[in-house]
Amino acid sequence: MITTDQLLTTTAETTVASINNTESHSSEKPNFGPLSGKDVRSNRGEFRRIRVPPHRLTPLKRDWLKIYSPIVEHLKLQVRVNPKTRMVEIRTCDETEDVGSIQKAADFVRAYCLGFSAEDSLALLRMDDLFLDSFEVKDVKTLTGDHLARAIGRLAGKDGKTKYTIENATKTRIVLADSKIHVLGTFQNIKIAKNAISSLIMGSPPGKIYANLKIVASRMKGRF
Repeated sequence: MITTDQLLTTTAETTVASINNTESHSSEKPNFGPLSGKDVRSNRGEFRRIRVPPHRLTPLKRDWLKIYSPIVEHLKLQVRVNPKTRMVEIRTCDETEDVGSIQKAADFVRAYCLGFSAEDSLALLRMDDLFLDSFEVKDVKTLTGDHLARAIGRLAGKDGKTKYTIENATKTRIVLADSKIHVLGTFQNIKIAKNAISSLIMGSPPGKIYANLKIVASRMKGRF
């Protein structure tokens, strides 16, 4: 017959043994090996679709070799244009070395579809600190009719002079697509360009913007 004292002693010994086993297992750190791109692709392939606006289909056909070559030769991805859905389809394959390269390719094609040239969009593949920011004139100030048209005219300037001045001073690329504005560059440069664009939308004269951009350009040269 098992007495109460024996039962308590047996239970305590079992509890202590289980705690010791748990501590010994928890003290052992898991060892995870490096994950390669092939291991990720074995589970599932990455796939991206980028819609092409109607007004960019003809330039896409003209510059297709400039877009196709870096994606296939350097990033080792597969790409095609689906004419029915008007989309550029990108996917990984067995030759793909970097899993994150498909996102770079998607950003590259998206920048081209927004209106940037193939050479400017290609910088997204070569540099890691470039970004693409988009906003509308109405995000800065609610304008309609002729007031909106005049604001867009102030942004472009005569023969695009104002836009080129902002691009050269801030080392960015700007696309004016109706009331939408797309800016390509580094984070700090995009911020400076957006401040200049916002001031023009609010009604500041271009001469004042030029003076501010000269100060900014001199500061940027002093940093380097």
